Amino acid sequence: MVRVTTLYATDPETAKGLDTAGIRERFHVPGMFADGEIRLTCTHYDRMMVGGAVPAGSDLVLDAVAETGTDTWLARREAGILNIGDTGTIIVGGETYELEKGDILYVGMGAGAVTFGGKGRFYIVSTPAHQTYPTTLAKPADANEVKLGSADTSNDRTIYQFIHEGGVKSCQLVMGYTKLHGGSVWNTMPAHTHDRRMEAYLYFDVADGQRVFHFMGEPQETRHILMAGEEIVVSPPWSIHAGAGTGAYTFCWAMAGDNMAFTDMDMVAVEDLR
Repeated sequence: MVRVTTLYATDPETAKGLDTAGIRERFHVPGMFADGEIRLTCTHYDRMMVGGAVPAGSDLVLDAVAETGTDTWLARREAGILNIGDTGTIIVGGETYELEKGDILYVGMGAGAVTFGGKGRFYIVSTPAHQTYPTTLAKPADANEVKLGSADTSNDRTIYQFIHEGGVKSCQLVMGYTKLHGGSVWNTMPAHTHDRRMEAYLYFDVADGQRVFHFMGEPQETRHILMAGEEIVVSPPWSIHAGAGTGAYTFCWAMAGDNMAFTDMDMVAVEDLR
């Protein structure tokens, strides 16, 4: 079963007037991981799709999605798929790929139907594409590791870049994840915006009863969203995107827009946030 919802774009002036429920309705994407289902949210931010597939012992096939306006989901799209569960399989173009937890599979434009199996919990990100690149399986050992922050500022973390300029090739999708080290809670701090790209976060490995405070909004008009594990938040190009957890967590980041330069950021000093 495939369920698709739509998330429309929100401008910064409208966001200023939203209450907690309004902020969550427009930027928070819960409930994407359901046993035996594929659930997708089609955003109006650079046409990025986010969602989840949980085979739970039975194969799930993702092929035609009416919201794309094409015969097959990937006719004019590419995708990055991260496994956040136990070992699972993905079949693309007649080839079977085995994904352990933390592996990412890039699927190129025109690849056709995608079949999910095994015990995986698959996070799906898809963006429009204009060229076909080869379907590629990447493991954590293949990723580019970037260590940032320190224990002194509670943001000691390692960034794992998978789909990016110097790694797995894509048209516009940039994707990887960040792990916080022991005792650190802050991600992406100091904060930044990048008006040329939108971004989505999936928070995972969040223990029951713990939460991540995700901060968003214009730098002088910040808001926050309480995030549980396996929940997604969409960040418009005009918004900061940072978080602090009450316990350990990891988050997957994915971007789409004008360029693929990971370092293309407009930094905001901590003392300038409001």
